[in-house]
Amino acid sequence: MKSFAPLRVALLYPLLGVTLAQTTKPHRVEVSDIQGVSFQSPFSGEYVEVSGVVTAKDRYGAWIQGQSSEDQRASTGLRLYGNLAAKRTNVGELVSVVGRVTEYRSGDNDLFLTELDQISSVTTLSGNAGVEPLVLGVDRTPPRNQLSSLDNGPDGWLSLPNNVTLLESVNATLRPEEFGLDFWESLEGQLVTVPYPTAVNFPDRFGSIWVYGDWPVTGRNERGGLTIHTDTNGIPPAHPEAILIGRAPDGTRNPKTIMGAKLGNITGVVTYQFGNYYILPLTAPEVLQIPSADAQPSTLDSAIHSCQLRIGDYNVENMSPRSRHIPHIAEHVAHYLHTPDIVFVQEIQDDSGSRDNGVVSANKTLKALTDAIKKASGGVHYDFVNVDPEDNKDGGSPGGNIRVAYLWRPERVSLIPGTIGNATLATVTVVDDEGNVELSYNPGRIEPLASAWEEARKPLAAAWQTTSGERFYTVNVHFSSKRDSSSAQGDARPPVNGHAERRQSQANVTATFVRSLLDLDADASVAVAGDMNEYLATRAVLRPLSAVLHDANELAGVPPAERYTYAYDQHAQEIDHVFVSDAIARRRGASFTIAGSDSSVEVEHVHVNTWARSLGERASDHDPTVIRLWVCDPKDDDPSVAEEYGPTHEQVVL
Repeated sequence: MKSFAPLRVALLYPLLGVTLAQTTKPHRVEVSDIQGVSFQSPFSGEYVEVSGVVTAKDRYGAWIQGQSSEDQRASTGLRLYGNLAAKRTNVGELVSVVGRVTEYRSGDNDLFLTELDQISSVTTLSGNAGVEPLVLGVDRTPPRNQLSSLDNGPDGWLSLPNNVTLLESVNATLRPEEFGLDFWESLEGQLVTVPYPTAVNFPDRFGSIWVYGDWPVTGRNERGGLTIHTDTNGIPPAHPEAILIGRAPDGTRNPKTIMGAKLGNITGVVTYQFGNYYILPLTAPEVLQIPSADAQPSTLDSAIHSCQLRIGDYNVENMSPRSRHIPHIAEHVAHYLHTPDIVFVQEIQDDSGSRDNGVVSANKTLKALTDAIKKASGGVHYDFVNVDPEDNKDGGSPGGNIRVAYLWRPERVSLIPGTIGNATLATVTVVDDEGNVELSYNPGRIEPLASAWEEARKPLAAAWQTTSGERFYTVNVHFSSKRDSSSAQGDARPPVNGHAERRQSQANVTATFVRSLLDLDADASVAVAGDMNEYLATRAVLRPLSAVLHDANELAGVPPAERYTYAYDQHAQEIDHVFVSDAIARRRGASFTIAGSDSSVEVEHVHVNTWARSLGERASDHDPTVIRLWVCDPKDDDPSVAEEYGPTHEQVVL
């Protein structure tokens, strides 16, 4: 568990001198005067005398709550830091304290916490002076959607460029009815209760839990999580209505939670630490109800024609030949995805795993996976293909050489014959002697030497044909990670979205390739899928792809709140996407359409990992996705072939 003690960085306004300040009679003020109506105290650097009721304490100090204020912008709670506060206060006592007002933060991008340090006097005025906690959702309700008035770009908190303004430099007057950071700042140090809390994720590595209480929220999915999406005003919600529950000062430990878990009421003090606002509970909450961890298998388990295909997409998280999670991934492909015709996979490591020994081939890894799928499914065989990267040039764990790859069922589809590319050769679209579009290398990498792919996985393009000889095309991607991002509740506004500009470039290179293909054949069936490490709500990043292709979720009518394949902090999020070309989007297949849609594209996200019983039980940090679509039009004289999947998931032609 992190602690407050190791590093203290204080913001102090100039004083006439410490000796003079300490010997001058301190100002007699209220807690609300110290807190003020902006992010920083108007008394910062000054010595004051203040009184309040002790609401909580830990080994580093205590919290007090003063007289109520008619101005909701000014908090009536305050942190007291130091041994004197820790030793000479008891919960429930009314105390008078003399000390220095300071603004503290432990990291450069943290917001300041207003507190009293250099405490020289603690006087107990009375005992048994309890404080009634403010009930969130009743007395005060967190605003929805946006965190800060400074996140004023077209995509709100996800706007580019990042880090345009520093919140603490502006030190704006709080607007707690409108913005989440302002709301929690206006309660800093106060005793509050979260009624009927719902957990939205697993605990973080320090045991802290993101929750929301009995109040309105945005993007609530059926499981109980909060999904990032674009709201009706076009601005993606940042879910400021969720709050982290930290470690209780009494030493009790938070329970293990999962998305949708119901907890007992939580009462604690609001603070800021480690990049986020927290409530430190007086004692750890209890779990009252846990939702089932049994994810529902996909219902997209059959195809009615050779032109109708099922495609799976799965980031299998650093898979090597010896990975313990191979059987679990295989079970997911077999029993939850129902052995799709093609599976896009990401994070396939080389045959030596994370050992940095110059090995780049991943044939053993892919064979281990396909063998495990064959065993789990009762006999379904997959062929596989990938292009080996240059050693340690594609990012990820050093020596692991992660890459994207395809698995496919040869009785359903096949690669169009051609030469497989290598790590540095770029595949391009060409027209053969018969007027068909093909790839110069099949499969081949897209612009692998472009600066966009420095220390990143290169996309793998492939040209395929169905059993009836109809062509279609795919691109498997894994864009750069969000490493080096800042906290969404930090000083930088908008928050730093790590490597967003690089992902934007990667999306542009990928879209340019797809456009080159469509320039040769406007009716080409193209599917682009994979781990893009970005939300569609960050429109500036993925705009190049959305300008030339269609989001499969949108075509399939998947409710926005149910579009998630990943969970991080308080957000359920979709960072694994599927885009399809106009031809696939408008195709209705065998006179079949989805209600309310002009397309026959179907999508299901299978929550085998985000719904797991614990972090340790996940097979991957991503959920897989299944898409059913038509890559060609059935001909009038072409009889439909109904294909279904029996208990062993082997196709049976009826």
